[in-house]
Amino acid sequence: MNSIRKNLVTAGLIIVNIIVFLVVDFTGGSENTAHMIRCGAAYTPLIMEDGEWYRLVTAIFLHFGINHLLNNMVVLGVLGERLEALMNRFSYILLYFIAGIGGNLLSMALEMRSGEYAASAGASGAVFGMMGALLYILIRNRGRVLDLSMRRMMIMVGLSVYLGFADAGVDNAAHIGGLICGFAAAVILYHPKKNVSRQGG
Repeated sequence: MNSIRKNLVTAGLIIVNIIVFLVVDFTGGSENTAHMIRCGAAYTPLIMEDGEWYRLVTAIFLHFGINHLLNNMVVLGVLGERLEALMNRFSYILLYFIAGIGGNLLSMALEMRSGEYAASAGASGAVFGMMGALLYILIRNRGRVLDLSMRRMMIMVGLSVYLGFADAGVDNAAHIGGLICGFAAAVILYHPKKNVSRQGG
């Protein structure tokens, strides 16, 4: 119970993602692209031509299949627990949405440039934003904070980016956009907590 109270935002985000997934899956299938678009997945023509900008937000809470959901929620849980300990809750939530929306915007911009459109959904942009934020926090704390080190985070980011590019079905633009936006947002939103000390060694 203490752990949930301490990680209230992270737990809340995970619960919302799971509930949305179950509703979508039971009402038409989370791997049914047409149904996902009806439920709010990002789709550039509908955003640009019909003004459905809300999709930049709703897409963050939709996932294509159980594996997509589980992969994102595991990483969200691991990174969120640490980020929530380092930032106030409002800043943490704001950063999450800035990164998720920023990732979707970059993905949309690149699709408009190429003229090739696909439905996009997932918390990945927001999760990559959390990685970007933790990278900045580590820089501010001279390479180590809590149980995190710069080396460990760089390995995680590098591996995540590599795995994304190794899979043809992944929206890598949303990942990179989220990473950049999360880093940039942390520059403004992160203010070191006095009770969180760096660990040496």
